[in-house]
Amino acid sequence: MNEGGKILMIDDDEDVLLAAKMLLKKYGHQVIIDKNPNKIPFLLNNDTYDVILLDMNFSKDTTSGKEGFEWLKQIKEKDPDAVVIMITAFGDVEMAVRALKEGATDFILKPWQNEKLIATISTAIKLKKSYNEVDKLRKAKQMLEEQISQPFRDIIGTSQPIKEVFTLIDKVAATDANILILGENGTGKELVARAIHQKSLRKDNSFVSVDMGAITETLFESELFGHKKGAFTDARENRTGRFELANGGTLFLDEIGNLSMPLQSKLLSALQSRQITHVGSNTPIDVDIRLICATNMPLHQMVDEGKFRQDLLYRINTVEIRIPPLCERVDDIPMLANHFLNFYTKKYHKEIISFSPEAITKLKKYAWPGNVRELQHAIERAVIMADSPTLQDSDFLFNRKGSPSTESDTLNLDDVEKAAVVKAIQMHNGNISKAADELGLTRASLYRRMEKYGL
Repeated sequence: MNEGGKILMIDDDEDVLLAAKMLLKKYGHQVIIDKNPNKIPFLLNNDTYDVILLDMNFSKDTTSGKEGFEWLKQIKEKDPDAVVIMITAFGDVEMAVRALKEGATDFILKPWQNEKLIATISTAIKLKKSYNEVDKLRKAKQMLEEQISQPFRDIIGTSQPIKEVFTLIDKVAATDANILILGENGTGKELVARAIHQKSLRKDNSFVSVDMGAITETLFESELFGHKKGAFTDARENRTGRFELANGGTLFLDEIGNLSMPLQSKLLSALQSRQITHVGSNTPIDVDIRLICATNMPLHQMVDEGKFRQDLLYRINTVEIRIPPLCERVDDIPMLANHFLNFYTKKYHKEIISFSPEAITKLKKYAWPGNVRELQHAIERAVIMADSPTLQDSDFLFNRKGSPSTESDTLNLDDVEKAAVVKAIQMHNGNISKAADELGLTRASLYRRMEKYGL
């Protein structure tokens, strides 16, 4: 056999397990064996297998096959595409046939012939590979359909709050109305601005983005309006400002709430006159821009506090679009998570297929103070650190308010141990192997403690 597979074998006869393992290893298979069927859920949660060899009768009930049927049912509920081969005695053939009807792929009689066992497993592995290929094609088709059905390719979601954003984009895009986008950090304000531009009559011209929070007071006019050579000490050549670069297109001013009052006045003057003047020149230049601004700051409250000009606010917000935080669009989290998983598995050449149900539940329960950007970084980190083809809930570590601190004043042993576990995991950026070494534990012991403390 040219290509080995990963095989899980569950049988309460230790001699049978060892004999099968020795035989299958000769053919390049990786074989995981266990006498206790109660460990099946744990084994399936922590790894994936090409083939599962499952005994029909265990010590509790050595003849009826009832336990085998129960475990087969649980395995197929967990993974409908699991390839399960039942192991049975000569007299249990009728039960084996029933097992086939209930989802088993094949059965092997004990004592088996080695050639028959190898041939059966070889066929089963090929079947599993075909299932995997079909699954990949199905997911690719689903992703394509999702992309086609998405009204805005880069803004992912089907929840009602994001649909309302799509509706507003459709309404305002074809106009030249000034737009103010409000939303927390990481919600995708620039994506919305780009979507408006792409659906506007200006889509064939430039979209110019400016981070207003990153521009210093001294360089504001030079960056936005441009300058002439020699206008100031470092002006070694003529510079075209962002207003001119966006002429005929869209100018996106991000984090506009960070502007000081003097800079707000200069911006307002340019917006009112639709003219800019290069630093070092007296000649005004006409500009034709569509203005979109964005901020995470409460501009209306800032107006009341005298920190933002009311006339500038009126000028920039003909229409306001509020981007909902991720905690208000929880139903979009699985779609977003799968989008980022697909991106980062390709980027880092990792063979990660999916999330466990527990991982998705954990992602949906988290508050996401950093919104979509935080989710993106969490998926990237999990993909880099993952050792399994399925991302588990333990692959996601959140340092949020109200969660266990890495330091503790309590002398309660459980609290102290929990704080040490959290600190070790954070210290090693989620690398469980390194965190376990730091704590003097095995990976399995660390996983048990993480499960104990809900980490």
